Amino acid sequence: MSAVIRARPAMRPALARSWLLGEAFTLAVASAVHGGWLVAGHAHPQARTAEAVIATVLVLAAFETWRRPAHARTAALVGQGFALLGTLVGLGTIVAGIGPRTVPDVVYHVLLLAGLAAGLVWTVRCRPD
Repeated sequence: MSAVIRARPAMRPALARSWLLGEAFTLAVASAVHGGWLVAGHAHPQARTAEAVIATVLVLAAFETWRRPAHARTAALVGQGFALLGTLVGLGTIVAGIGPRTVPDVVYHVLLLAGLAAGLVWTVRCRPD
């Protein structure tokens, strides 16, 4: 019996860029919600700032995948790693009772963590192009 060896997929900068920008978009929307601009009663200045910073880092990582495609994997790892860490901090503040504790906030953080983790796993499994 021979073992089937699967080659790791190559990093596709355009796909990484799309994933990063999708994550950045969701964080920008969450920042707008916590700014009180989209949904009344959900304003939280600290959450707004944190989400805006994370979204900015993801946009910068996406820009790097376009500017230097050979470094797309590194940019995606750094951007998503930062976003994952920031999101874990946000979830920690919810658990500690510091951040907003609404059901939508908890659901959003859990879904965002799943998306970031999936993107990070995909990025780690890809070989540099």
